[in-house]
Amino acid sequence: MSSTSTKKSKKSSNKTSPLTTSNAKEWWQKEGIRFQCQGSSQCCLSRGEYGFVYLTKEDRKRFANYFGQTITEWTKQNCDRTQGFWHLKEDPKREECMYLKGKSCGVYEARPTQCRTWPFWPEVMNAKTWNKEVKTFCPGVGKGALIPPAEIQKQLDEQKKSEASLMKEARAYQQRQK
Repeated sequence: MSSTSTKKSKKSSNKTSPLTTSNAKEWWQKEGIRFQCQGSSQCCLSRGEYGFVYLTKEDRKRFANYFGQTITEWTKQNCDRTQGFWHLKEDPKREECMYLKGKSCGVYEARPTQCRTWPFWPEVMNAKTWNKEVKTFCPGVGKGALIPPAEIQKQLDEQKKSEASLMKEARAYQQRQK
């Protein structure tokens, strides 16, 4: 979540942003990838450098509608801002997402783009990163139907659009702070 948990990088070595991605076109474009969520909730746990669930304005709007609140109300109650990026609040005593109920997402219908597009994030789609960061911890990899390259590309494009929106929102916030 870049926890969906897995969230995006808290501590990135990338100097521009924790959300910058590569455009590598690789191994998966030939046949696709077998993937089916196994309900392990591994992607809902903070792990190492991955920890924030970043939220665009559209994500926050979806959550607010789900909970019957205004965007402002929901954001104040459930979000923090780090370097201009909105993300779900985290409890340092818990490694799991605040909405994880048992091994299920308690807000599945309202889940943010970052969670909707897992595991097809641009930053993990090269073979080396996929094998190290996704395949080794996500039990859904290699299971279920073959996801065709066009569907994977659709997920990647959705995530890239979300990341572009996050960057735009963060830059605007940072400009207002000057």
